[in-house]
Amino acid sequence: MSVSSIIVSCAPRTLQKLPNITVMNDPVLEVRSLTKRFGSFIAVDSLNFELYPGEILGLLGVNGAGKTTAMSMVLGLITPDSGSIRAFGMDMPARRTQILRRINFCSAYTALPSNLLVWQNLDVFAGLYGVRNKKQRISELLEMFEITSLKNMLTGHLSSGETARVNFCKALLNQPDVLLMDEPTASLDPDIADKVRRIIRQVQQERGMAVLYTSHNMRDVEAVCDRVIFMHKGRILYQGTPTEVAERNSERSLEQLFIRVARSGDVECIPSVTDKDKKETS
Repeated sequence: MSVSSIIVSCAPRTLQKLPNITVMNDPVLEVRSLTKRFGSFIAVDSLNFELYPGEILGLLGVNGAGKTTAMSMVLGLITPDSGSIRAFGMDMPARRTQILRRINFCSAYTALPSNLLVWQNLDVFAGLYGVRNKKQRISELLEMFEITSLKNMLTGHLSSGETARVNFCKALLNQPDVLLMDEPTASLDPDIADKVRRIIRQVQQERGMAVLYTSHNMRDVEAVCDRVIFMHKGRILYQGTPTEVAERNSERSLEQLFIRVARSGDVECIPSVTDKDKKETS
């Protein structure tokens, strides 16, 4: 079974945002002019962005904006029609295997094989990622997410919240340099969601892990994201820090901006501008 077939699976107001801990100037992920069509429908249209070590970048937008398609192309699950993706200085998909060893993915909507015990699922993924000392790493993560008692349960018998925490364990097995998160805490109760967000922040702070994630909870986005990219109809609508994006559009919050975009129908997208472009034109 290939990594690609397996892979296809943030903070309340009280959670303080940690400072950006970028430790190098080179991006870990570069997306250039990325485009994907499904027939006459353009799901992603000339998308450009960069993700840096230690950065949390929010990929936002209403349903159908192109967020999941963009993530799927970054993971190599969908082939773009044009454009390029480079991760850690390597081209996707030419160096796909090497890239995926340093990336992981977590989603509230991904189902793990239901007929395996929890520890068996994690053992399979640990093997796919070439994790050393698999048993020790699995035990550490089960304890970290407070689900050691579930290790011998059938995955298919878990609640949605328990399954989500197993997915988090899976996502951190290989100590990824880049973590992609798609609504990861959607099925968690507020207490567990808070604990999970703190764990992810701790790992990010200690290892300089970069995070790219989608969420419809704009209050969480404002609390944890260093930058956000607001997509609409496959293109970048706005980008900047959460405060910058909201204030630039005369809104009190990202939530108000999100609602306005969702209800407005056609919105004129701005040209997709990357940090590299800004430097070249300055």
